Amino acid sequence: MKRICLLLAMVCAFGMAGWTAASARGLVFNLTDYGIVPDGSAGDLSAKLERALRAISAKVGDGDEVVVKFKKGRYDFHAADARGYELYVSNHDQDQPKRVVFYLDGWKNLTLDGNGSDFVFHGRLVPVAVRNCEDCTLKNFSIDFEQPQITQAEIVENSGQDGITFRVLEGTDYRIGQNGRFEIYGEGWTMQPVGGIAFEAATRHIVYNTGDISCNTAGVKDLGNRLMQAPNWKDDRLVPGTRVAMRSWARPCPGIFLDENVNTTLKNVKVHYAEGMGLIAQRCENITLEKFSVCLRGKDDVRYFTTQADATHFSQCRGSIISKNGLYEGMMDDAINIHGVYLKVRERIDDHTLRCRFEHDQAWGFAWGDVGDTVSFVRSATMEVACSPTVITAIKPADKPEIKGCREYIITVRDALPKEINAAEGYGIENLTWTPEVVFSGNTVRNNRARGALFSSPRRTVCENNFFDHTSGTAILLCGDCNGWYESGAVRDLVIRRNKFVNALTNMFQFTNAVISIYPEIPDLSGQKTYFHGGTAGAIVIEDNEFDTFDAPLLYAKSVDGLVFRNNKVKKNDEYAPFHWNRQPVMLEHCTNTEIPDYDVE
Repeated sequence: MKRICLLLAMVCAFGMAGWTAASARGLVFNLTDYGIVPDGSAGDLSAKLERALRAISAKVGDGDEVVVKFKKGRYDFHAADARGYELYVSNHDQDQPKRVVFYLDGWKNLTLDGNGSDFVFHGRLVPVAVRNCEDCTLKNFSIDFEQPQITQAEIVENSGQDGITFRVLEGTDYRIGQNGRFEIYGEGWTMQPVGGIAFEAATRHIVYNTGDISCNTAGVKDLGNRLMQAPNWKDDRLVPGTRVAMRSWARPCPGIFLDENVNTTLKNVKVHYAEGMGLIAQRCENITLEKFSVCLRGKDDVRYFTTQADATHFSQCRGSIISKNGLYEGMMDDAINIHGVYLKVRERIDDHTLRCRFEHDQAWGFAWGDVGDTVSFVRSATMEVACSPTVITAIKPADKPEIKGCREYIITVRDALPKEINAAEGYGIENLTWTPEVVFSGNTVRNNRARGALFSSPRRTVCENNFFDHTSGTAILLCGDCNGWYESGAVRDLVIRRNKFVNALTNMFQFTNAVISIYPEIPDLSGQKTYFHGGTAGAIVIEDNEFDTFDAPLLYAKSVDGLVFRNNKVKKNDEYAPFHWNRQPVMLEHCTNTEIPDYDVE
């Protein structure tokens, strides 16, 4: 009898398994069937898209593979018609709520295919937010804004002490504000620029030795025909024809926000503008970018700028981050930045329990860790690891009833902590579980502000076959900071190979000590007894690269154990006058186990 029951159970199990497999479908939904058509004929589409996605979701079963397709064309979306969500986005302003057009939450096996469409947004909003999704792909579309919160000025006349006359880019709505300053405005927003980045008209390179410039428009006069005269804007470096991206420091909304996803792919996606990062991912596992770009609309684009901040940014991610064959240009910060987040120890409750806090004003309010995660502790002054890694046994928000919007956590760990780990001594806690392997390959980074690529992960990282062209600051930075940005991640296994660097360091920004700058923030370097980066022989290998440069510094390294710099070629040019304070091709501070043979200089 038992054997018969077992056989029946097995038949039922196999039958149910077969039914489940058979019931999984490949579903294709054309958004034209939901009244979403291109080129303005359907009016504003924000609310209509939300309803369509909700209707499609109701038709999808477990295991279904879903394709949502657009007809090729231009689609306009307005902030006034988009729903607001409470979203805490790493490295962005934490104003709430944030309006979102494409809000994808809880989807599995979804492909969103834009079919080559242009998605154009109006107002202040997040174009795309993907949250709590698995095995999803976004492809074949571009993101742009009809009127960015950056404006572009063409210098028409520079009269020295009498100020600057500039022409405002066509398509920008502008006026003189009540305080007498130049002001641009759009749907639901205004902006008075406080600074800017200057671009050469012909080359689109950032103007040599300018960096972040001041744009004082107090007392500005409207001369008509889009001409403005600013008597208090004085800068001899801005010759007629120069284009200036006039901006604020706000970064409320990324172009694409990825949060708590598993296996996300973006293919053939372009971001032409966002008032923040082009793409920001936090607490995600396995992200692939294939021909993802933050770029202009080709060589004839009237704009010289793209995003307000980084092109791509990854905070507290794990698994793999793969970025290949992209173009990153004209952004107001780095092409890629990968890091974790240090929480600062604010209170020692007992030998196993601490109260810890998000310190940076643009990085809080989201999940930081889970029970079972491996963590380590770092002394802020010397950036030295305090003890062996341990494991979280309990974690809960300390200042809120839930994780969303919290800034402090109560964290309990398995092993008793050394007495010196307390608030008075200054310690940070790092989550080692949420750290990724990285491949950054075949990309072009050019004509951007600040730096090229920032890597801060202890896992295998490969940066190869990229072209860094006039990045204006350092091309590659390895940082680590438990004092200001609180971005964690000592580098333990990195190779930088077969990249070409052309005229980096035409300007000075933070951490820009050489073309490749290994610059952890260490307030008390003389008191450091160990090393922050590396830890084994050949932990960081820089080889087979080509440097085409007008200035001296190639490599700066601080606090590294196991650095190799070999088989690199250097070509000198005279396109700019050398000006960097660092006159050493290779400059080391507190490094050991280095292998730096001679290199070729043409």
